[in-house]
Amino acid sequence: MTKIWNEAGFVTDDPWVIETEDAKAGSNEKAILGLDDFLAKVAEGDETGLGVLISPADDVRRLEGHLDRIALVAVAFPAFNDGRAFSHASLLRSRLTYAGEIRAVGDVLIDQIPLMLRCGIDSFAVSNETALKRLSENRLPGIENHYQPTARPSQDAGSYSWRRRA
Repeated sequence: MTKIWNEAGFVTDDPWVIETEDAKAGSNEKAILGLDDFLAKVAEGDETGLGVLISPADDVRRLEGHLDRIALVAVAFPAFNDGRAFSHASLLRSRLTYAGEIRAVGDVLIDQIPLMLRCGIDSFAVSNETALKRLSENRLPGIENHYQPTARPSQDAGSYSWRRRA
């Protein structure tokens, strides 16, 4: 069972559905389209509030010029050891200045969530039982020291995230 989580807690009634050949968004749902399908839909009209799925091999820069029409970007983690979506999220936030929601989908594990948050991901489609249990208990693992810049601003105002000390 997949649940959507963000820093405020679990989300109820999330309208987003990743469309496939077998699954389509219903009347009260919003579709998350693959990159090529999204770009084809954008070329057809001027619809806004769209969702797009970025797979690991996709070039996220293809979204440039269309970001104002996107309400949600889902970045795919097909396996825990495939970290290309970290780079996609970071590029969306820092270089493309995307301000909308970025959602991690796929193999989302509890120990990776703090790192995903630092890259600019703000919501998570979680199906891992351990992650669901820990998130429901509000037990998100922490990272005390950061040595590199991040797409997400530091909570310590006036400091550099890569120069913080405990």
